[in-house]
Amino acid sequence: MFRRTFLTATAVLGLTASSAFAMGHSKDIVDTAVEAGSFGTLVAAVQAAGLVETLKGEGPFTVFAPTDEAFAALPAGTVESLLLPENKDQLVAILTYHVIPGKVMAADIAGQTLAVETVNGAAASINATDGVMIDGANVIQADVEASNGVIHVIDAVILPQ
Repeated sequence: MFRRTFLTATAVLGLTASSAFAMGHSKDIVDTAVEAGSFGTLVAAVQAAGLVETLKGEGPFTVFAPTDEAFAALPAGTVESLLLPENKDQLVAILTYHVIPGKVMAADIAGQTLAVETVNGAAASINATDGVMIDGANVIQADVEASNGVIHVIDAVILPQ
């Protein structure tokens, strides 16, 4: 059932993201996200936060990557405000909450409920008993491999408590 859930979610994403991700394993996390075409807001935020070089680094990293639609669902003005230089610390805190150290594949956590420490130091809650959710955001495509880790595509922006 776990694999069927992700296969269905993958089909829903469409050919553009799937074909871009298929080649992602030879590219790092940032280049994989750029090539996918559905993470423009995330990439802009990573650039504004000064995290590009970090996420292009050796890793490995596990990134829970919100789509452009996930960012668009935030209250009006939120993204624009976070991208301002004076809000860089807050932006970094939010973005690093979407990253956990190491490479965690969906099969590694299947059937479990656990708390994981994010790169920003806060704990996030993962429920992988029926699909995978992190802090209430659904993983809509899992195990997008990159040369320095893995991306799990999520349908919402998660915020540290």
